[in-house]
Amino acid sequence: MLTPSERITLITEIARRLSVEDWPVLDLTLRQFGQLVDDSWRGERHPYVISMIDRADDQSLVALANHLGYDVRKPSALVPSFWEPERFRLFITHLAAQKGDAGELQGALARYGVSAFVAHRDIEPTKEWQDEIELALSTCDALVALLHPDFHGSKWVDQEIGFAMGRGLLIVSIRFGEDPYGFIGRYQGLQGLGRAAGQLAVELVDIFAANKLTSARMAESLVSFFSSSDTFSEAKARLALLDKISVWSPALLERLRVSLQSNDQIYNAFGVPDRVRMIISTRGAG
Repeated sequence: MLTPSERITLITEIARRLSVEDWPVLDLTLRQFGQLVDDSWRGERHPYVISMIDRADDQSLVALANHLGYDVRKPSALVPSFWEPERFRLFITHLAAQKGDAGELQGALARYGVSAFVAHRDIEPTKEWQDEIELALSTCDALVALLHPDFHGSKWVDQEIGFAMGRGLLIVSIRFGEDPYGFIGRYQGLQGLGRAAGQLAVELVDIFAANKLTSARMAESLVSFFSSSDTFSEAKARLALLDKISVWSPALLERLRVSLQSNDQIYNAFGVPDRVRMIISTRGAG
């Protein structure tokens, strides 16, 4: 039997994965797993999925989650400890010799509410190495490949990319002297040579916010990041990140309303409340 926390995790994960599908496929999937559909719904897909499955039995939730590529057989898969709560989850695949570059990118992305997994930094010595890699790949939202020379010669990184492709994830290559090859040649790529980690982080966040595979998850992460601001300056800086959001849902707008009421670092930050109210008004009307 699932605990309430586990049900919430599964429902939100199912909604995140299923809401990227077109409406016909979305409803087809729900029906095939014995869930309700509503032809009169006029809202966004993400809250729609939550509404349709929130009363589903545990067995149906697990079956639907597994169908969508979310492995719930391992209890630890429900809440992996290496992901920051309510953050966009990014797997960074890289050669062992370039763990420094991966670590710098990980730190830069954290300033935009992205929780990045870097194997050589994030795996605890007591953990089974391959199990942790598989768990991260099973629960990430996207993958970034740091293409240094000889990258293609590593069997491990190729397997990681293959795993992400099998899940249908967005894959972004960053070229550090090697071009995308094979199947990843058709995926989006960035030039990494001579560019700081901070520059790359900004471009990656823009890609995640705009791409249909990741836009909903990135929007959730940015709103959560803003809502958890601990200082006036953080509230102002993170407010600007909300402009990157391309997909707004009623749930996200409600989260903004709540943050305005519950977080005094947002409410008392000069100019921030007015801007938040304007976002709620204009996006809500749209």
